[in-house]
Amino acid sequence: MKKMFFIFAVFMAVSFFGVSQDSHAQNGPVLYFCEKYDPGVGEIGISDRFTIGYLTVMVKCNYALGLSDVQIQFDKWNPSEKKFEYYKAFDYVVEPDMKYIYFSRNETSDMQFDTPGIYRVFLLDGSRNIVASHLIELIA
Repeated sequence: MKKMFFIFAVFMAVSFFGVSQDSHAQNGPVLYFCEKYDPGVGEIGISDRFTIGYLTVMVKCNYALGLSDVQIQFDKWNPSEKKFEYYKAFDYVVEPDMKYIYFSRNETSDMQFDTPGIYRVFLLDGSRNIVASHLIELIA
C-alpha cells in the first residue's frame, strides 16, 4: 500500500509540475540569413554558410519588436588575436509593430561581405543594445 501511495504521489507531482510549465524553444527574436528575400516567394537560399557577396539578414519574432531605428553590425573573427573585431554596420528604419523583417542591400547599406571568414552579426536597437545575433561563415 505504501508503494502504491508513493508511486501515486510521484505521478501527481510530475503531472502537476509538467503541466504548469511552458516550454519554448525560442522566446525572443531569431536572426538568420538567406541569399535574398522575395515578398512573393519568401526567403531564398537560407543557410549559415555562403560565398562572399551580398546577403540578406532576416529577423523573425512571435511578437512586435517595438523598434524604429536599428543597426545591423558585422564583427569578423580575427584568428591571430583570437577575438571578434568590428567590421562594419548599417543603419535601417523599421516600424515598431514589425515581427518579421528583412535587411538587404539598398542605396545606403550594401550588406556585402567582402572577405571570407567567420562573422558575428547583430541586430542592435537605437541604444545599441543587442536584440538578436547569429554567426555566419563566408567562403571564397
